[in-house]
Amino acid sequence: MEFTHTIDGRGVSSEASFDVVNPATASLLARCPDASRAQLDAAVAAARRAFAAWSALSFEERRDCLNRFGEAFKTHIEELVPLLVREQGKPLAAARAELSYTPLQIEKLCSLEVRSEILRDTAQGRVELRYRPLGVVGIITPWNVPISIAVGRIAQALYTGNTAVQKPSPYTPLSTLKMGEITRGVLPPGVMNIIAGGDDLGPWMTAHPGIDKISFTGSVATGKKVLASAATNLKRVTLELGGNDAAIVLDDVDPVKVARDIFWAAFANCGQICLAIKRLYVHDTIYEPFCQELASLAKSVKVGDGLDPEVQMGPIQNKMQYEKVLGFLEDTKRLPVRILAGGYALDRPGYFVAPTIVADIKEGTRLVDEEPFGPILPVIRYTDVEDAIRRANDTRYGLGGSVWTSNIERGAAIAGRLEAGTTWVNQHTLPDAHVPFGGAKESGLGREYSVLGLKSYMEAQVVNIPAS
Repeated sequence: MEFTHTIDGRGVSSEASFDVVNPATASLLARCPDASRAQLDAAVAAARRAFAAWSALSFEERRDCLNRFGEAFKTHIEELVPLLVREQGKPLAAARAELSYTPLQIEKLCSLEVRSEILRDTAQGRVELRYRPLGVVGIITPWNVPISIAVGRIAQALYTGNTAVQKPSPYTPLSTLKMGEITRGVLPPGVMNIIAGGDDLGPWMTAHPGIDKISFTGSVATGKKVLASAATNLKRVTLELGGNDAAIVLDDVDPVKVARDIFWAAFANCGQICLAIKRLYVHDTIYEPFCQELASLAKSVKVGDGLDPEVQMGPIQNKMQYEKVLGFLEDTKRLPVRILAGGYALDRPGYFVAPTIVADIKEGTRLVDEEPFGPILPVIRYTDVEDAIRRANDTRYGLGGSVWTSNIERGAAIAGRLEAGTTWVNQHTLPDAHVPFGGAKESGLGREYSVLGLKSYMEAQVVNIPAS
C-alpha cells in the first residue's frame, strides 16, 4: 500500500521516509513519507492561495462541501478499519466506531451557527460584533484517537472559513494520509493539506509565519513548547493537553452496578485517552467490595491483537509509552500497596500490559500524581467527602472529573466543585461536538467543539456603523 501527503489537492511523495510499527507485533507495518521543510512551505502556500475563495463561501456552501466529504469517507470505512487497527492497536470494534463517527462528527459540527451580534443599536448608530476566519490553521494531532480528533479539528477550521495544514502523529500517520486521499476528490485544492513527518515537522509548523493558528492535542510538556513557539508571530492557539482525571465514588452506590462503567471509563483504548479516569477515590465503607469488583473485571478482559474480533483491549500504542507504563509499574511495586490484578507485561510480541488495579495507594506516589496513560488504575481510600474533593483538586491537571452516587443532586453539587474543564455525574464519557471541551490548569488552553469552539477558529471584529 502506497502512502503520500496531500498538498494542493495532489498526492506527493518524499525523498525521506520513516518506519511505522504495528504495536501488536512490534514489527514494521509500513514506511511513511517524511515531509521536508520545503513541502511544509508548499502546503502552507497552497492553503493561503485557497483561502480567499474558500472563506468567501457561505457557511451553507462550506457545510455542503464538508458533508460531501463525510459521505465519501463512509465508502472507505471498511478498508480503513484494519489499517487503523494495525497502526494504532485498538480492537476492531473500537476502530470501526472511531471511523464511523467521522461523518457524524462533521454533520454535527456543521449544524452549528456562528452569527453576528448586535451590541448596540441606538439613534447614534449600530455596533456589531462579527466573526471572520483567521486564515491558515495548523492542526497537530496525537496517536491515541488519530482520525476522530483530526476530523473534529479539520471540520471546525474549514467550516469557519479557514484552510488547513494537518500533521498526524508519526506513530499513527497512515490512516490519516489515506483520509487525505479522500479529500482530494471532494474539497477544493489547497483547502485541506495533510502531511506526515517526524520530530522536526511539528516545531516547523508552530513557528511558521504563514500559519495563523495552531490546534494541538497532546502532552502538557509538548503543549508548553507549542505555546512558546507560536508566540513568534502571536498565533492563536488551542491546546488540548493531558489529564489525570479523578473520579469520586460516594458511599451510597452499589459496587456491582457501578464498577463496570468506571472500569471502562478508565481502561477504554488501553487507558490511552486524555480524559480517562486515572485516579479513583472510593469511600471506605464500600472500598473493599469495589476493589474486588474492579479486579474481577480486569482479570476477565481479553487482551491481544485488535484484529481478533474477540479482543477487548489491544496493546499500548508505541514502545516509548510501553516502557513508560512499565516504569510506573516498577515504581508502584516498590510501595506497600496491593496489586489486585495485572501488574505485568504479557509474555508475547508487542506492547501488551495486563489491566492493572492497584489498591491502598496514596498521593505522593508517581502513579497517583502523574498521568500513566496506560492500563493501570490506582484506587484510593477516603472517609470524608470534603477531603476527597480537596485531594482530587490537588493537581496541576484539570481536564475532567466525575462523581458517582445514587443522589444526583448531591453528585452535581460535588461535580461543580471539581477544578476541571468538564465534570460528570454517574458517567465519564467522550466529548460531544455540541458541547465545549477543554482543560483547566495545565490541561489546556481554550475550547474545542460547540459554537464556543468554532469561534476560537475565528477573529472577533467590532464594526461601528453610524446612523444614516
